[in-house]
Amino acid sequence: MNETNPQALFEKYAAKGHHLFKDFSLSESQEMASQFTNSWNTIMTRAMDSPEEWTKAITGFYQDQFRLWVNMFNPSAEGVDHPVPGGKRFDAPEWDESPLHNYLKQSYLLTSRCLTGMISDSTLDDTTKSKCDFYTRQFIDAMSPSNFAMTNPEVLKETLESKGQNLVQGLENLMQDMEKGRISMTDESAFELGKDLAATPGSVIFQNELMQLIQFKPLAEKVNERPVLIVPPCINKYYILDLSEHNSYVRYCLEQGNNVFIISWRNPDEALGDKTWDDYLDQGTIRAVDAVRNITGAKKINAVAWCIGGTLLATTMAVLAAKGKKPFATATFFTTLLDFSDPGELGVFIDESQVNQHEYKLAEGGVMPGKQLATTFAMLRANDLIWNYVVNNYLKGKTPPPFDILYWNGDSTNMTAAMYTWYLREMYLENKLAEPGALELCGVPVDLGEIDCPVYYLSTIDDHIAPWKTTFISTELLKCPMKFVLGASGHVAGVINPAAKNKRNFWVNGETGQGADHWLETAESLPGSWWPHWDQWLKSHGGKEIPAPEQVGNSDYAEIEPAPGAYVLARAS
Repeated sequence: MNETNPQALFEKYAAKGHHLFKDFSLSESQEMASQFTNSWNTIMTRAMDSPEEWTKAITGFYQDQFRLWVNMFNPSAEGVDHPVPGGKRFDAPEWDESPLHNYLKQSYLLTSRCLTGMISDSTLDDTTKSKCDFYTRQFIDAMSPSNFAMTNPEVLKETLESKGQNLVQGLENLMQDMEKGRISMTDESAFELGKDLAATPGSVIFQNELMQLIQFKPLAEKVNERPVLIVPPCINKYYILDLSEHNSYVRYCLEQGNNVFIISWRNPDEALGDKTWDDYLDQGTIRAVDAVRNITGAKKINAVAWCIGGTLLATTMAVLAAKGKKPFATATFFTTLLDFSDPGELGVFIDESQVNQHEYKLAEGGVMPGKQLATTFAMLRANDLIWNYVVNNYLKGKTPPPFDILYWNGDSTNMTAAMYTWYLREMYLENKLAEPGALELCGVPVDLGEIDCPVYYLSTIDDHIAPWKTTFISTELLKCPMKFVLGASGHVAGVINPAAKNKRNFWVNGETGQGADHWLETAESLPGSWWPHWDQWLKSHGGKEIPAPEQVGNSDYAEIEPAPGAYVLARAS
C-alpha cells in the first residue's frame, strides 16, 4: 500500500467538506427518523397497557445480557445468539477468538433480536409493523460493531499491520466516493464501456430524444425470421444484458441464431422532465417495434423485457391490441410487476404521504436522480450493498475486486419527474394496471387481458424488488398461453445466469390456479441455467430459419454510430 501524507489528506478533506455535503438532501433520512420514532412511540405506549408482557421481555433480555457478561472470559461458554445465516459480518475467526469482540458480537445480536421481537409481538397493524421493522433493521444494521474501527477486530489487526495506512487510504476512498455521490462496489478502473462491457458488435440505427435503437451483428449464419427486440429497464443502462462476453445475454441470443435489437434508453436530464409514460411508449417501445419490423420485413417479432421494461412492454402490447395491432409472436418478461398489490419491502417507501412528497418536490419538473433510486434499492439489502463496502473501502482501505454486474449497478440512470410520479401513484399506490380499463394510455384504455401471444415469465425466488409471489399474479392477469419459470437467486443474479456456467437451478411446470405456494410445491426443480430452457421455448413457437442479414439497418434506418452508442455513456449527475 502506498503511504499517503495524513496531514495533507486531512487538510484536503477539511477544505472540501462543506462543498461535498452542501447538496446532500435530508428528506429521506427525516422520513426514516419520523417513521422510526412514531412507530416506537406507539409500541411503547401500547406496551404500558400490558406491563406483564413488557416486564417479562425486558427481564429476559437483561438475564441474557448478564449471562453474556459472566461468560465473557469462559471460552467453553455458548453464546446466547448467533449471526443470521448467510451473514458475513462476523465470519472472521477474530470475532470468536477475542473474548471482548465475541462479547460485543453476542450482545449486539441479542439486542437486535430483542428489538425485532418487540416489533413482531406488538399490536401495530401489519403495514405499520412492516415499516417499523424495516426502519429498525436499518438502525440495527448501521449500529453493528463490525462497522466501527475500534470494535472491529479485523480492522484493528489491519491497522496494526499497516501502521494506520489502511485508515488513511480509507479516508481517501471515502473522499473519492463522496465526490461521486455513491459507494464504490467494484474496481471501476477495470472496465470501459464498448471494450469490456457493452462490447457486442452492432450499430445504432435509430435515435430520438428518449432512446437509441441498436441492432447487433449476427453471430450465426442463419437466424430466426422473427427478430428479438429487447426492452431493458429505463431506470438502468441496457448493458446489464450485455456485460462481459461470458456474462452477456445478448451474445447468447445471437449465438442461438437470433437477429437481436435492443433499446438503449437516454439518461434524461431536467430538460426532459415532462416526458410521460405515454411518451416512453409512443417514442420508445412502439417506435422501436415499427423500426425492427421495417428493417427485417418480419410480420411478427419476439419481445424480451426486464423489470420496469417489462411493464413498459406489457402496456405497449395492450395499447397496440386496443388499436387492432398485434405485432408480437411471443413475449418474455424477466422479474416484472404487472400487479403491484404487494411490492415487498419497497412498499415501506410508497404510501400516500410519501408519494405526495415526491409529487410536491417534483411538481416543477426535472428528474428523480438515479443515485437516489439506487440508494433506495441498496437499503433493501443494507449489509451486503452498503455496510460491507463501508468496512472494506473506508476502514480496511481496500479497493473492491472487479465485478461487471456491480459496475453496472453503480451506473445509475435518472427518471423523468412526470413518469416517476405517475408510476408511483397509478401503479404502485393505486394498482390500476391490474384493473382492466382503469388506465388510459396513448388515447386508449389498457387491458392486459388483450395480450394473446405466448408468454415466458421468469421470476426469481429471492427477488427483493419484484417479489416472485406478486409477479405470479400475472398468471391470472394474462389470459394467454404462459410458461411461468422461477429462477434461483435474486433480481439480477437470477436473470444473469449464463448457460456456459450452468449454475444454480430453476423451477418449472407447477400447477397454476391455486396460488404461488401451490405452484412451487408442485413444480419441478431443474439444475443449471434457465437460458437454454428459454431458447427451447422460443424455438418451439416457430419462425423459419433465414440467412443472416449481411449488414445492419437498411435504407430507412442507416447506421448512425457503432454500438454501444452515445446514450449509454452518459452518467447520472
